[in-house]
Amino acid sequence: MVSPLRVGVLTFHRCINYGSYWQARCLVEGLRARGHDAVLLDHHDDAVARAEWRCAFQPSLPERSRTEDLPRYKEKGRKFLAAFDALPQSARFRLDQPETLDGYDAVVVGSDEVWNFRHPWYGGKPIFFGEGVQAPRLISYAASFGNHDAGDGIGAEWAERLARFTAISVRDDNALRLVVEALEQEPAMVLDPCLQFPEVARAAPVEAERPYALVYGHVFPTWLQQQVTAWSRRSGVELVSLGYRNDWVDRHLIEAGPLEFAQLMAGASAVVTNFFHGCVFALVGGKPLVTSPSEYRFNKVRDLTAALDAREHVVTADSDAAAFDRLLGTPPAPRVAAAIAGLRAQSNAFLDVALG
Repeated sequence: MVSPLRVGVLTFHRCINYGSYWQARCLVEGLRARGHDAVLLDHHDDAVARAEWRCAFQPSLPERSRTEDLPRYKEKGRKFLAAFDALPQSARFRLDQPETLDGYDAVVVGSDEVWNFRHPWYGGKPIFFGEGVQAPRLISYAASFGNHDAGDGIGAEWAERLARFTAISVRDDNALRLVVEALEQEPAMVLDPCLQFPEVARAAPVEAERPYALVYGHVFPTWLQQQVTAWSRRSGVELVSLGYRNDWVDRHLIEAGPLEFAQLMAGASAVVTNFFHGCVFALVGGKPLVTSPSEYRFNKVRDLTAALDAREHVVTADSDAAAFDRLLGTPPAPRVAAAIAGLRAQSNAFLDVALG
C-alpha cells in the first residue's frame, strides 16, 4: 500500500485556455484518485494576470478581435473563472515567493509547457524549475519545453535546477532531448494528464440537431480552410468553431467555457485543430482528426503524433481531398489506442515510483 502524500501541483492552472485548464484538473484529480491529498498551488502575479486577460480578448494578434466578439470572449473568461474556483487549490501566494509554501510531502511540476523559456509571460520563471520550492520530493510530470527547441539547449544554471528534481518525466521527445543533454540521464516519457486520466476529461456529449465537426484553434492556413470547407460540403457535416473566431466556419461558439469544451468534444463527429490539446481530446474520444500545428505548437503536436503512431493525422498543403475524407470520416487506427495504453502503463509506473 502506498502511503497518501500531501501533494502540491505546480502548473499553469489559471490560463484562459481549454487545454491548460484540463491538464491541470486531470492531473490533480488523477493524483487524488490515487489516494493522495493533491491540490493546485495557487500562484499569482499581477503582470501575468494582465497578460493572460489581454490574450483572452485578443487571441489572434496582430489581427484584432471584432468588437462584436468582445462580449463573447468576456463570457468565456467568466466561465473560466468559475471553473478555476471549483478546483482544489492551496492558499494563494506570489509567483516569486514559493518559499512561503509549507507542509507538502511532494511538489509535482507540470504538465504543460512549464519549462518553455519562450512562453510570452511564464517563460524563465524559476519557480517551475523548483527554485525556492521546499518539499522532500520535487517531481516533474509530463513537463514540456514547448517551442524552445532541443537544438537550442539550456543554460548551466537551469540544468543545475533540474538536477535537484528527485524524479523527472516529460511528455515529448523535444523535452527528452533537452533533459538528456542537460543531465546526461534519460527522463521517463509519460502521457499528458488528459490521456493518462481520461475518466476526468470525458463528459456527456451535447445533443445536436445535425452532425458537427469542431474547429479548435485560430489562424489556420488557407489551404486547410479550403480542404475542410470542401469536405464539409461533401459530407454535410457542420463546421463549428470552438472558443475562437474562424470566419470560414458555419457557426461560432466563442463563449464556451471549459466544461462545455469537454461536452462539445464528446459530441463532435470530427475534430480539426492546430492546438496540442485539440489533438489530445480528439484522441480521448477516439474522434476522426486532422491537425496542422501552428509554429508555436509544432514541437508538441509532432512529438505527440509520433509517440502515438498517429502521424497520418498531421496534414500538409500536399494532402488531397481523399486524405481529408478518410481522416475526417474514420476514427484513429487501433494502433493509436494501443500506443496510448502502453504509455499509460508506463506513466502509472513512473507515478508509483515517484510518489511511492
